[in-house]
Amino acid sequence: MADPLPPGYRPSPRPSYDAPTLVRRIDVQRHVWGDHESGLVADWIYASTARLHVLLFGLAPGKWFRHSPEFRTVFGADEVLYVLSGEMLAANPATGEVQRCAAGTSLFFRKGTWHHVRAQGSEPLRVIEFFAPPPSQGTSGAYAATQPYIQTPQYRRDALIGDLSRAPAPPTLRCIGRADHSLRLEGEIAVGLIASTEHLTVAELEIPAGACGERVAHGGDAVLFGLESELMIRTSWKGASATFEIGPQDAVFIPQQAEYEVLSFSYAARALLGVAPAYLP
Repeated sequence: MADPLPPGYRPSPRPSYDAPTLVRRIDVQRHVWGDHESGLVADWIYASTARLHVLLFGLAPGKWFRHSPEFRTVFGADEVLYVLSGEMLAANPATGEVQRCAAGTSLFFRKGTWHHVRAQGSEPLRVIEFFAPPPSQGTSGAYAATQPYIQTPQYRRDALIGDLSRAPAPPTLRCIGRADHSLRLEGEIAVGLIASTEHLTVAELEIPAGACGERVAHGGDAVLFGLESELMIRTSWKGASATFEIGPQDAVFIPQQAEYEVLSFSYAARALLGVAPAYLP
């Protein structure tokens, strides 16, 4: 049985699907996370299945989300945060690590990692988040409530002062740019792996103009999220076929083992792909 949720905690909605589904940005479920101590963050939730949780979150310029006794930012999941717009400062209040992530870069961290986020600069921050195992497996509020509470967050590592050249401890927060992606070619599509663990794989797809992708399937639920230009996604599932069109910030949910193709009938396009638990079928 999952541990009880803390008093005052409001879990986010869990939109789930049992077939390939178009999820348009305008139609996603809205949620406000946090309280006045942790700070409030806007969530636009695309999918929260038994395998994968995907949402977009937003902060106004200069605003934070931290944590409070009811809303603790430490989860039993691997996470990738991809910055769509604005600039993100991310901190681990347990270690003092601080990372700066510009638009087009990602932050990756593993289960049990505390994290705070500030919208740096003058632009609103918008970030797409991939999270697995998902909250339906007890990895969100219930898990956080069992973790030792941090009373005094740290945002600096004083041990580095006077000895900055020494090798620091392995980072818990990794900022990953496009040059750091591990590339694989799937037909005409360049798949840049951002992170891949036993729980979660996230990649950025570069689709040439007019491309027709290979027919693929995954060993987990998948969400394909549009970044740039328009794409057609043609799916096959349990003997039925469907074709969807996505633009920036639209998505398609693809269930485990469903087959699909990514096609361009316009300009070169980019998209994000999150799969959990297994990328390969």
